[in-house]
Amino acid sequence: MMLGPGRAWKFGDDVNTDYIIAGKYKLSITDIDELSRHAMEAIMPDFARRVRRGDFIVAGRNFGCGSSREQAPLVLKHLGVAAVIARSFARIFYRNSVNVGLPVVECEGAGEIQDGDILEVDLTGGYVRNITQGRLYRTRPLPPELMEILSEGGLVNYVKKHGRLPWQ
Repeated sequence: MMLGPGRAWKFGDDVNTDYIIAGKYKLSITDIDELSRHAMEAIMPDFARRVRRGDFIVAGRNFGCGSSREQAPLVLKHLGVAAVIARSFARIFYRNSVNVGLPVVECEGAGEIQDGDILEVDLTGGYVRNITQGRLYRTRPLPPELMEILSEGGLVNYVKKHGRLPWQ
């Protein structure tokens, strides 16, 4: 599954779910369009306005740490983020992302990617191509069951289509 090309939006280590979508919005806003307008506003106030469908979030270690709110990957997907590329992810964010259909890519070379670089991601081939820098980074491949979930747009869609979980 090939994603991109898209622009890299660079963030650092330990971007927690409160930075992705603040808890104060999670309980008071139920409309996904309105909720998504607040994505990343604590660390980049204009992110939701400027990000474009097909762009990528690139981060350091432990992306998505903090609470287990499913709204965090959901608002990123709703904004059109093609994938989150990071050196590592908090386990619950990683799984919530796959469950809502947002690809997550573990890439040791994520730190070398610069804000604004144009990227392509091959989830099946296991690499990130930095078109701007002319570099290729290997990624940790997703297990086949998770790729199946992503290919259907998330776990709910997968179960609706197949009537079972991918590992059953």
